[in-house]
Amino acid sequence: MHPTRLSETDICDQCITPALQRAGWSVQQHILREYTLRPGRVVVRGQAAHRDKASMLRADYVLFHKPNVPLAVVEAKDAKHSVGAGMPQAIQYAELLGVPFSFASNGDGFVFRDATLSDGVLERDLTLDQFPTPAELWAKYCAWKGWTPAVEHIAATDYAPSKTPRYYQLGAINRTVEAIAAGQNRVLLVMATGTGKTYTAFQIIWRLWKSGAKKRILFLADRNILIDQTMVNDFRPFKGAMAKLSPHAKGVERVDTQGQVTIEDLDLAVNKTTKVVDKSYEIYLSLYQAVTGTQEERNIYKQFSPDFFDLIVVDECHRGSAAEDSAWRDILTYFASATQIGLTATPKETEDVSNIDYFGEPLYTYSLKQGIEDGYLAPYKVVRVDLDKDTFGWRPTEGQCDKFGHLIEDRIYTGADMNRRLVMEQRDAVVAAKITEYLQATDRYAKTIVFCEDIEHAERMRKALSNANADLCAKEPKYVVQITGDNVEGKRELDNFIDPEKTYPVIAVTSKLMSTGVDAQTCKLIVLDQTIKSMTLFKQIIGRGTRLREDLGKSWFTILDFKRATELFADPSFDGEPVQVYAPQPGEPVAPPPPAELPSTASAPDGWPTEPAATVGLITAEEDAPRKYIVDGIPVAVARERVQYLNAQGKLITESLRDYTRINLLKKYDSLDQFLQTWQQADRKAALLAELEAEGVLIDALAAEVGKDLDPFDLLLHVAYDQPPLTRRERAQRVKKRSVFTQYGPVARKVLDALLDKYADEGIATIESNEVFKLQPFTDLGSPVELVRSFGGRPQYLSALHTLERELYAPSA
Repeated sequence: MHPTRLSETDICDQCITPALQRAGWSVQQHILREYTLRPGRVVVRGQAAHRDKASMLRADYVLFHKPNVPLAVVEAKDAKHSVGAGMPQAIQYAELLGVPFSFASNGDGFVFRDATLSDGVLERDLTLDQFPTPAELWAKYCAWKGWTPAVEHIAATDYAPSKTPRYYQLGAINRTVEAIAAGQNRVLLVMATGTGKTYTAFQIIWRLWKSGAKKRILFLADRNILIDQTMVNDFRPFKGAMAKLSPHAKGVERVDTQGQVTIEDLDLAVNKTTKVVDKSYEIYLSLYQAVTGTQEERNIYKQFSPDFFDLIVVDECHRGSAAEDSAWRDILTYFASATQIGLTATPKETEDVSNIDYFGEPLYTYSLKQGIEDGYLAPYKVVRVDLDKDTFGWRPTEGQCDKFGHLIEDRIYTGADMNRRLVMEQRDAVVAAKITEYLQATDRYAKTIVFCEDIEHAERMRKALSNANADLCAKEPKYVVQITGDNVEGKRELDNFIDPEKTYPVIAVTSKLMSTGVDAQTCKLIVLDQTIKSMTLFKQIIGRGTRLREDLGKSWFTILDFKRATELFADPSFDGEPVQVYAPQPGEPVAPPPPAELPSTASAPDGWPTEPAATVGLITAEEDAPRKYIVDGIPVAVARERVQYLNAQGKLITESLRDYTRINLLKKYDSLDQFLQTWQQADRKAALLAELEAEGVLIDALAAEVGKDLDPFDLLLHVAYDQPPLTRRERAQRVKKRSVFTQYGPVARKVLDALLDKYADEGIATIESNEVFKLQPFTDLGSPVELVRSFGGRPQYLSALHTLERELYAPSA
């Protein structure tokens, strides 16, 4: 075959791979082909979602020193391109992987970019036989890093056998291990919720432990469930050397692939009776709250000498560990000689609290925005519902009392007062009705978290939601549960709520308890009926829904906002915008004031955050009035609802799916004539539609919004070019009247007539399918082979089908 006719795959197989192998690169040990860096952003329009192929990144080759220690990227092009045509892509991929070596090739040779400038030359041409050996690139890499042999030994330590890390996890793990090997003792990693912080921590600990750089490790978290699940999941390879720093723990339930349930006990490092710590383990996991306290005997950590641990990993370090006066900080101060790593999704920087002041600038950051762009985190859309009393305010009449007889202070109450200073019982019913309306329009069993102002508000909301869903709650009381710090029964249901295999609870009503540390993988709806000013808290709440579980039908999630909390999207410090914000007008379906400071988020002794308590009826010292007025009989209505999408530039714009389609179609086709010409020339209309869908023109979602069952051709003409649409049956009847198939025999004419009927019933994709002859009424006309033969063969049949489609979409006479 002539070289210019070789495809890119041929170039790789026949030229590039052999050249790499001749240089000593092993396919088994060093080379990964088609290495996925980004799977592609999930695009949401209406109730449909798809991967944006344009945002997918896949390197042709990534070369590794050893598994998970990348060195170089090689980007291939076919022989019609120049040797260096792939270099811009190779550089982009190398930057993502944090490696200095990039190669491009078209099979004739290589262009080699050496960002280490080891010999002062950035880019040079190489023949196919001049590709560097693994040892040569590794030596350049180590010299570039400035590593001593001791640092190199640690930095090259094997990963634990496990799942393949994503590119950003590789970056976080490798940079951390390298920095600690080089002597850095404080490290901050910022990784968005759902991006695998615990897995990242495990591999860091594993490599430092196996290399001998760190021998005794303490992992601190702020939730029992996080410790227990970590021990039986990501940290499982440590079993035997690992124990929980607690005198009591329940077993962890595990379900195998056959559905068999077993209980796995955890090794405990504290004697249940004497409370003496067993110091024979090498890796300890603990709650902050389990090892600190006001009484000396509760300070279990002081049974260790200050130099006992040489590595401490602090999970969720945006919480108490960042504050100088925090009890958690006492642990870090006591073990000050240990290397300390802070993990957080939301670094806290205020006048009084600073992660960066303690840990230093983040060594690696992977934001919510980047995770959504890459396609590793679920995008979200926002439904904003403004209630009339929140938006326009409510003022009591002169002398009006609340339901308990308290005289209501005469002023205008707005959204900031609702459920904090003023309780309107009818408002709870309206909010519950809107939540229920959304679930009924989408999925009544979609896991939902409702964030309320305080525990008393959560109690009322649980009741309102139970009444709104009485048909389900009467049969299954756990359809709606209250999960708050004071509710023991509700807290027991937390594990069931976050378990993807458990149907109930469906709706969890909380205030502060579930804002952080809850791995609700299948949560599809987050309801905000809480005033939120803290950006840290806002990001933590958003993080409850960002995990992607496409295998379980979760490609995105929705925020239903009743308190304008999502106005924080406009804050420059927010790094993960929504794909859509929707605010329906009154009467429209739900599907598709200045905030005040929140109470303190200090932790309660048992590891749960302190929740704002119920305050109904409490009397202040300054005035003989309740902390909250409770009023009933005041009607509350929806004032406004709306949706906004992110456009391709990441700007938030308000538009319907019709507007979005029209804008994108007009960008792709300069004129109606160009669109018509492209449509007619397409060999398969289904392929053209698939191409449009890949660019965000979602036909099914658009049809649902327009409310008409049209051929995609007519739907696009109608929406983008304001053309009057024809139904599929009208198009089919026009073709039948023209008698354009008289040259075919009787069987072929029957087939074509049946194809027109099938088009009228099911659309263009069905008649283009290779399986169409296996459907009725074709099976009555003969076998697929016989039907194709009636046209004289497959080429003749495809020609007839093309003629039929041309006639279907011919302009009206």
